This record gives sequence, C-alpha cells and structure tokens, in this order.
Amino acid sequence: MTQRRKHARRRDAAAIVESLYSEYRAPLLAFCLNLTGGDRHWAEDVMQETMVRAWRHADDLDPEAPSMMPWLATVARRLVIDDLRARSVRPQEVSQDPLEFLPGRDHIDAMLRRMVVTDAVRELPPPQREAVVETMLRDRSVGDAALYLNVPVGTVKSRVHYAFRTLRVSLAEPMAS
Repeated sequence: MTQRRKHARRRDAAAIVESLYSEYRAPLLAFCLNLTGGDRHWAEDVMQETMVRAWRHADDLDPEAPSMMPWLATVARRLVIDDLRARSVRPQEVSQDPLEFLPGRDHIDAMLRRMVVTDAVRELPPPQREAVVETMLRDRSVGDAALYLNVPVGTVKSRVHYAFRTLRVSLAEPMAS
C-alpha cells in the first residue's frame, strides 16, 4: 500500500471518528456513566477508548448503518467488563508512603502509666490502699466499700481523699525531675 493510500485511509478514519464523536458523544457518555455507576472520570476514559477502537476499526464500520450506537455501546460495555475483571484480580492499591511512618497503636505509654500508678498505689498506707482498691478498682460504691471493709462510710471517704492527695503528690514528683 502506498503512502498516499495510507494517509487517505487515516484521514477517512479520522473523519469517521469525528463524525461519530459529534453525533454520539452525549448519548455514549450517558451510557458510559450508567455503566460505571456515575464515575465520570471512568466513563470519560471508557468513552475515549471506545472512540479509539472506532478509529482502529474504521474500515470495518458501515457509515451507512442507521445507527452506530449499538456497536459503540457493545464496545463500551466490554471495556467496562474488562476493567471490572482486571480490578477484581489486581491486589488492592496501597499508599506509596513507607509503612514505617504510618501511625500505629502504641501501648507502651499506657503500660508505663499503669506501672507508675500501680507502684504509687502500693506505696499508700494499707487502709488508704484498701479504700482506693475497693472504690476505684473494684467499682464499689462508698457504702458497699464501707460494708466490705467494716468501717463507717465517712472513714472510707476520708481514706480515699487522703490517698488521692498522696497519689497526686507522688505521681507529680517523677514528672518534675
């Protein structure tokens, strides 16, 4: 085939695609939007690839056909099906950021706080420690703790008050140094 004939065929193919685009752009885009679930970018990609296929197969297209929409719709539908199949077998895309910089749950701070508080509670005088354990750790009411410890309610309140005051001071010391 001569260069002139190739050039003439390309011009003819380009003219066919321009004609198809001007006539079927709106209905094909609407069809592609429907196929892609409303994803405009994907629909435009599908429409563009459909037109590229029309350009490649311009010799096979019948410009005298009453409508080219069935051919264009078939190509678009197959492109969407191929995209969906490719996405289903492709691994899920992940960020390009290195995984070492992604925030993760760090339990060390919480563990250290528990250790410091546990040590501070152990240093309390036994009556105060018992009152804190019963009211705070075992979640008993002051009245229930008083019954369990066999002391008056006011005594439990007093012991918890003085225990918290001691804990506040002892827990503030390591932070000051």
